[in-house]
Amino acid sequence: MFTIGDFARHGRVSARMLRHYDAIGLLRPARTDPFSGYRHYTAAQLSQLNRIIALKDLGFTLQQVGEILEDRVNSDELRGMLALRRAELEAAMAAAAATLVQVEARLRSIESEGRMPTEDVVVKTVPSIRVAELTGVAATYEPPDIGPVIGPLYEELFRRLEAAGVPVCGPGVARYEDVPEGNGAVVVHAGVVVSADPAPGHDFEILDLPPIERAATIVHRGSMDTIMPTAQILARWMDTGGHRSAGYAREVNLECPADKDKWVTELQEPLA
Repeated sequence: MFTIGDFARHGRVSARMLRHYDAIGLLRPARTDPFSGYRHYTAAQLSQLNRIIALKDLGFTLQQVGEILEDRVNSDELRGMLALRRAELEAAMAAAAATLVQVEARLRSIESEGRMPTEDVVVKTVPSIRVAELTGVAATYEPPDIGPVIGPLYEELFRRLEAAGVPVCGPGVARYEDVPEGNGAVVVHAGVVVSADPAPGHDFEILDLPPIERAATIVHRGSMDTIMPTAQILARWMDTGGHRSAGYAREVNLECPADKDKWVTELQEPLA
């Protein structure tokens, strides 16, 4: 038999944790000295300890771990619990990956300070275009809040356009506006150029976007999650030239292959 210290070392846990497991009945020592109170464990109990740690690392509470080990959770219930935990872990990984993308974008902006190629900015007139669009609301204008809103909007828009037989004849055009008294929230307009007249009965809106007489434009290459450095080149150009923005920039999707890293998007910011 092992002392609690030896068993803890072999199990890669702390003796304090083993005492807690004993106190709640999760892992009892094989023998406890009635006089000294010293706990002793067998090598066979390492397998039970491994199961406890594995289930705990999957996110189960100690109460749930106990129920699983005591077979109070049937196989279907356990399968469901594991599937739910897997989904939670996948969501957490996706969120962490998205955060990493934003951190990298900020780092690129910091690293390029003072040497941003503002000559890439072009001022031009943007003509009026007809778009079909759906709208939603994002909590903020930050990419992590915009992405989960605009992606599903575009998927649903294209599904509805196909069902309605409305042909797409140009690029996607995303635009934004503040929610009145929305504490930073923005209305997200996910649109695409179409050749159809507005008609009753559509479950989407068809409208003509007005022309922009003077727009500061710049082309971004890559995923919209990495838009920050490009957007800040545009901001620095405007500040250096004494220009004033007249609203949010439109995002015109010039190329949208399956690989988002190969997207080509033009930002069109109206100038006052």
